[in-house]
Amino acid sequence: MDKDQIGSWAFLLGILIAIVTAFVTLTWVPVVLVLLGLLVGFLNLGDKQTQSFLIASIAFLVAGTANLSAIPSIGTYLEAMLTNIGHLVAPAVVVVALKAIYDFGKA
Repeated sequence: MDKDQIGSWAFLLGILIAIVTAFVTLTWVPVVLVLLGLLVGFLNLGDKQTQSFLIASIAFLVAGTANLSAIPSIGTYLEAMLTNIGHLVAPAVVVVALKAIYDFGKA
């Protein structure tokens, strides 16, 4: 299994954990999602994907600030899912952004 596959599986596992654990409170979930996010950032993204990933991540993280808990019945769960996915995406964004800044400084 190459590093791209490991990064892809880490992302998919993180999304699955983020969705499933939106319905239950487990204290270890943010730590696991952050670690998976770091794996995604280090292993899964090449130079061609950097700009698209950063733009999509910014859009997602901004959308995560919406008050979804105001939606009756499912809003609390949707908000928990977005929060959990944010725990996964944010560390990957930091890694990718630092790589981009480093590459920009090298040129």
